[in-house]
Amino acid sequence: MDAPLHRHACEVAFGDTDASGWMHFPNIFRYFEEAEHAFLKSRGILVFGREQGGWPRVKVSCDYKRPLLTGERIEVLLEISRIGASSLTWNFEVLTAAGELAAFGSVTTVRVNHEGKPQLITDAERAALAGRTA
Repeated sequence: MDAPLHRHACEVAFGDTDASGWMHFPNIFRYFEEAEHAFLKSRGILVFGREQGGWPRVKVSCDYKRPLLTGERIEVLLEISRIGASSLTWNFEVLTAAGELAAFGSVTTVRVNHEGKPQLITDAERAALAGRTA
């Protein structure tokens, strides 16, 4: 990812690993979600509210290149590959502290109202999503 929209540094938690000490495969999406929420909050976009709705996942994929170990420092890089009328597709990469690619994938979310019905992404949200952070 040449110029990610957002970078999020964190550490692989013991509770996210299996008996081998390697990150259990679905937990990569928790780290993506942390990065996604940090970005949305930094842009003033509501992540979830019982009255306002949120951004549930409708499609996810991930390719794993190497195991991630308990205590390992990682960085999640995000970019938006598509903004639709009510959906948003993110691409992510997970890098080790040495910059080695450990995993990459995509997540598609849909903006929904409090009843779970798709809702248009507003012009203000589109403008905020297009912004860049350090």
